[in-house]
Amino acid sequence: MSLDLARRVLAIEARAIENLIERLDERFSRAVDLVSQCAGRVVVTGMGKSGIICRKIAATLNSTGTPSVFLHPAEALHGDLGMVVKGDVVIAVSNSGETEELVQLLETLKRLSIPLVSLLGRTRSTLGDASDVVLDVSVDEEACPMGLAPTASTTALLALGDALAMAVLEKKGFTTEDFAVLHPRGQLGYKLQRVENLMHKGDELPAVRTDALMRDVIYEMSRKGFGVTSVLNESGRLVGVISDGDLRRQLEKDERILAKTAGDCMTKNPVTIERHELATRALALMEQRKITSLLVPDENGGVAGIIHLHDLWRLGQYF
Repeated sequence: MSLDLARRVLAIEARAIENLIERLDERFSRAVDLVSQCAGRVVVTGMGKSGIICRKIAATLNSTGTPSVFLHPAEALHGDLGMVVKGDVVIAVSNSGETEELVQLLETLKRLSIPLVSLLGRTRSTLGDASDVVLDVSVDEEACPMGLAPTASTTALLALGDALAMAVLEKKGFTTEDFAVLHPRGQLGYKLQRVENLMHKGDELPAVRTDALMRDVIYEMSRKGFGVTSVLNESGRLVGVISDGDLRRQLEKDERILAKTAGDCMTKNPVTIERHELATRALALMEQRKITSLLVPDENGGVAGIIHLHDLWRLGQYF
């Protein structure tokens, strides 16, 4: 019984979202233009369950580069309407299109020439008639067995809100780099960490000159603890790298390795990664090349830092 009901609920809500696809037209494009061109903030407002969806829409817009705020319509009528100013865009959400608290805001919005985008279950309504753009989010039926609790209707609102936010994101050219700035912590923040934020530099950076004897190279590798060292020429430019693997291969060829120089034993053209790359890119490159460290070049052809697999393992659960 419970499983049958659950399947019915999911089927109804899935159809509610599918039906939205057929309704997308130039009105949606107009809504995207209004929101993406907003010079102020996008103010999202709705009562009850619609209000909860409004909070989610505002949060999604904020996290994707569009300053937004939720305005409780009842509180707006008692002073909070002052947060709406010229240059803002209002998104109103209502299933009936007749929500009293929203209707009472219309006079002020018109006086301030605030563009109004409405997501409505009934487009022919007071809110619909007063809106600059109306998006139809009506549903054939609610998933509630009694047909009373907002279920399919709120699911449709949530989905269309996400579609609007993603379309605005694309319209504004919002990038992964922009997303990283707005999400410095948490799971998303860790996934968007930059190499420059994780790399070792300064005294931690293993480096030797091409004329350094291998006994000194081995000491530098052991002292810095990365199992690798960069090799620089007399001008300080990166010309090679020596890893533990290189040492083993050299020993197999010639036991007199200690008499050689770093220039004799190094691997030329080492694999590097730019400091502004994502940590996830560094991890993928290490896995692809089967190495445990990447050197980070500086603007002069030298070495700015080094990032090791261990630096990424602690973030591994987020990758």
